[in-house]
Amino acid sequence: MRVDAHHHVWRVARGDYGWLRPESPICRDYGMDDLRPLLGDITATVLVQAAPTEAETRFMLDVARDSAGLVRGVVGWVPLEEPGRIGVLAAEPLLRGLRPMLHDLPEPDWILRPELGPALEEMAARGLVFDALVRPVHLPFIRALAARHPRLRIVLDHGGKPEIAARRMEPWAEEITTLARCPNVTCKLSGLVTEAAPGWQVEDLRPYAAHLLHAFGAGRLMWGSDWPVVDLAGGYAAWREASLALLEGLSEAEVARILGGTAAEVYRL
Repeated sequence: MRVDAHHHVWRVARGDYGWLRPESPICRDYGMDDLRPLLGDITATVLVQAAPTEAETRFMLDVARDSAGLVRGVVGWVPLEEPGRIGVLAAEPLLRGLRPMLHDLPEPDWILRPELGPALEEMAARGLVFDALVRPVHLPFIRALAARHPRLRIVLDHGGKPEIAARRMEPWAEEITTLARCPNVTCKLSGLVTEAAPGWQVEDLRPYAAHLLHAFGAGRLMWGSDWPVVDLAGGYAAWREASLALLEGLSEAEVARILGGTAAEVYRL
């Protein structure tokens, strides 16, 4: 199985994509018919929320049901202050995880608030994955989250968003090394090109991808496109080609894990 473990769709008129500015080149509707021609040998995907509303989650579940089996899992959103909402959505068989948009919140330690504990324990009990959309400043708090809730499976989105454009490795690299020691954390090899400078080359990405590989190993890395956001930085095909170049030298089994096996295991696809 080949899996795109991180992509989006959106319908602008739904009106809850507060981050999507009218002047952006990706401020238009994107659906599964736009994605299918890009997939190549990919046969399964994970659809991830792009708006912090339950309406977004319902919209994505509808898209997944209508995808003829292509979307195997949905990572949605609920207000974690209301743990009862998790049980309602967990009845949906295609829901595989939840993602608060932590990188947009003013408090980097927000996820450690005591009142969120019941929701996180409910997620763990129901086998839902916690997708962590964060920047380097958040990484110590994700490590604390992993220690506080050892049954909760955590997936670090976009490699924790290293500062590639600035060619800065620290403190990201040290925090990644420490976070990877938590056995309940896996990581997405995704989103790197949108953190790089315009006109990026594979060699600009290589130190960051190599560090993720060293820290997590192939068994705890999964590939994602971050489409259509990736269109801001070269597009799906360019990122896919760059990814394969970054994985050169790995064994066939290791590449298979990153391109599908890890995602299938973690998201129960």
